[in-house]
Amino acid sequence: MNIFRLAGDMTHLLSILVLLLKIYATKSCSGISRKTQELYAIVFVARYLDLFTDFISVYNTFMKVVFIASSLAIVWCMRFHPMVRRSYDRELDTFRHYFLVGASFALALILHEKFTVQEIFWAFSIYLEAVAILPQLVLLQRSGNVDNLTGQYIFFLGAYRAFYILNWIYRYLTEPHFTRWIACVSGVVQTALYADFFYYYFISWKNNSKLKLPA
Repeated sequence: MNIFRLAGDMTHLLSILVLLLKIYATKSCSGISRKTQELYAIVFVARYLDLFTDFISVYNTFMKVVFIASSLAIVWCMRFHPMVRRSYDRELDTFRHYFLVGASFALALILHEKFTVQEIFWAFSIYLEAVAILPQLVLLQRSGNVDNLTGQYIFFLGAYRAFYILNWIYRYLTEPHFTRWIACVSGVVQTALYADFFYYYFISWKNNSKLKLPA
């Protein structure tokens, strides 16, 4: 554990808490892509197949359970909660996310670090997480306006990946046998996808105005 890993975990957790606050406080999921949330649920379930086989620490196990449970809870609310599901932007959330699932799994079968079931699914989760934000970004570009909580959620989600890049750099410099190149490359790709959003987020913060994305 290092400061960059801890900061990444905390900003990731904060992003989830902000999203849960939006859903449960406002009883609305307007501006949130259900398809992105479904992709994240798949990511965490696939990545943490070792939850019942490999124990690293109480902290590690706790965070795995939190990410799986929270992602499934968010998807459930958006699909089945009688009030929340009414606010879902079905007409705007039309990204064909199943293509991302298929492409990520195919890539995991080709590019992986070890040919085992657990490592294949780990690589699949890394590839899928790198592009899981795409349906959300497309939805926001189509809607134009971004409410405050949705903007905060995406900002913290992007910051989490940025901290993890610093974590990987730190580990590469301090751990002789650190070889998670798949995570490093995918993390850079994922952070790059947030660049446009971060630009407009900074502009809105600087001008103290409402966050708007170009169509």
